[in-house]
Amino acid sequence: MIVPALQISNLSKDFGGLRAVDQVSFHVEKGELVGLIGPNGCGKTTTFNCISGMLEMSSGKVEVLGQDATGMRPDQIQSLGLTRTFQHTWLWRDMTVIENLLVPPRKQFAPNTLLSLLRPNSRKDEKQRLIDAYAVLDLLEISHIAHNLASELSGGQSKLVDIGRALMSSPQFLLLDEPVAGVAGPLAERIFHNLLSLTSDKNIGMLVIEHNMDFILRSDVDRIIVMDSGQILMEGTPEEIKNSQDVVEAYLGNPGETQK
Repeated sequence: MIVPALQISNLSKDFGGLRAVDQVSFHVEKGELVGLIGPNGCGKTTTFNCISGMLEMSSGKVEVLGQDATGMRPDQIQSLGLTRTFQHTWLWRDMTVIENLLVPPRKQFAPNTLLSLLRPNSRKDEKQRLIDAYAVLDLLEISHIAHNLASELSGGQSKLVDIGRALMSSPQFLLLDEPVAGVAGPLAERIFHNLLSLTSDKNIGMLVIEHNMDFILRSDVDRIIVMDSGQILMEGTPEEIKNSQDVVEAYLGNPGETQK
């Protein structure tokens, strides 16, 4: 039996009397690139936050690579092989790109991260981490900006560095929150093809929140999950989603309108 990289079962999240996510269930396989779309406020980011341990879910179950991750802290979930990025890229602006990659992703520190620096092998580990960081930059085709300050980067370059930081933990699954938000066309294309390479070459599973329909509704994406009012409205291939009258009217504009 093949175990999904990510299995979500009946996930719900309440904020007081408001149910933001309601009995959501889906799975993503290793090496799959799956999009998660829907209007603002439909529950996408809340779902991400529950999966990654940023929020405690009200009910349901999260399994990462066959292991129960329900109720775990973000750093514990990361240790299972799942890492995430955030909608708004956050980098250390006065540090170089390579230095940023050497810092663990925000809010995914273990409680004793600083103490780990005192371990006997920390110097050796630090050297290997530097080698790994340059390898990640090569993979993302941005090794030429390794020594640029983060404050000098374009929006697209910052997004790539953010993905690079996520890759530093050698994840087997990535949650990506709007990886091309505010990114110009050519660089958005590079990001997309970088993500495809990670799924095909590294067998990394990915769940991607994205509002850019041109980016996510393409044949290379394996499946699309559409959320509405905290529930899953539809799941299917990009072509099936584009041809669904309900989805077109609710999320992609009225028939006949050109998508921007």
